[in-house]
Amino acid sequence: MKIVIDCRMIASSGIGSYIVNIVPFIINKFKVYLLGDREKIRKFLSVEDEKIIDFNTNIYTLTEQLLYPVKIYSCDIFWSPHYNIPLLPIKAKKLMVTIHDVYHLAFKNTLTLKQKLYADLMFYVATRKPDIILTDSNFSKKEIIKYTKTSKNIEVVYNAVDEKLFFSSDNVSKEDYILYVGNIKPHKNLIRALEAFSLIKNSKLKFKIVGKYENFITFDKKAIEKINNNSERVELTGYVDNDKLRYLYQKAKLLLFPSLYEGFGLPPLEAMACGCPCVVSNVASLPEVCGDAAYYVDPYSVENIAEGIEKVLADESLRQDLIRKGFENIKRFSWEKSANKIIEIIESLK
Repeated sequence: MKIVIDCRMIASSGIGSYIVNIVPFIINKFKVYLLGDREKIRKFLSVEDEKIIDFNTNIYTLTEQLLYPVKIYSCDIFWSPHYNIPLLPIKAKKLMVTIHDVYHLAFKNTLTLKQKLYADLMFYVATRKPDIILTDSNFSKKEIIKYTKTSKNIEVVYNAVDEKLFFSSDNVSKEDYILYVGNIKPHKNLIRALEAFSLIKNSKLKFKIVGKYENFITFDKKAIEKINNNSERVELTGYVDNDKLRYLYQKAKLLLFPSLYEGFGLPPLEAMACGCPCVVSNVASLPEVCGDAAYYVDPYSVENIAEGIEKVLADESLRQDLIRKGFENIKRFSWEKSANKIIEIIESLK
């Protein structure tokens, strides 16, 4: 089978990790062509040069839509690992899409009119035009059906952690900081996280925030202002590579992940793999993904978030229990197992 995959988001967090970890298995099984920036693709994947289709156009653009029919080779399947699928006819017999979440529909009140119209159009098409839809969790599957009323087949394929990149180390001692990992967007709930942190009485404790906001249309301006106003105790690192990120997980007292909405949520699993206890929201997909291996808090309550942080910091028995359960929890997820499920789905589309 001949498959074309849109890999333009290969360097992005979240979706980028999904592409980097799944696509190599697909390449080994089928004849695959990759759309995207040649240099970025070659940085992350071992692929023959002639299998890359140069396509540097930004996502969510009119130019993207006009060029899709030109760039996509004649193929059996075109796979878009994001909901921005081609609107115009393309030379693919079948279309597969991954919809990681429907945040833009669930939190439509946070969008501008232009963003609302775009989201309505793209999600409508992305849940009706494809032959099959993939998503990251049972929570997301329910949300897709709830907000789009689609009758298409939706297959749940979990994400996972690359344990060659994220692992614990006995040689690394903990430091006085808590950690957040993720983009700086409103639904990540950093405002309440920062307010909760300000209630923590330990003046030596720092808050390291690993994430970026540059080039995001919907980045959290209020959170950035609050971070800048608390620069003595709060550090925004920006993007870091996987080696640095692993080191930050290993040395953190805990990961705080207070998100209001996640289709999956990789950072808690990465933290668990590194022996870092997690304080996470009790909403969306997080209980499904984290199981009994996290300390849950109400993301809408600043006081409850603060209580969760202090509880995990103070109770060493609880910390060790969360770490132990974290190592067990990540065993439920495997990129190879997920890739094999996608391969089975692809073969079923013949």
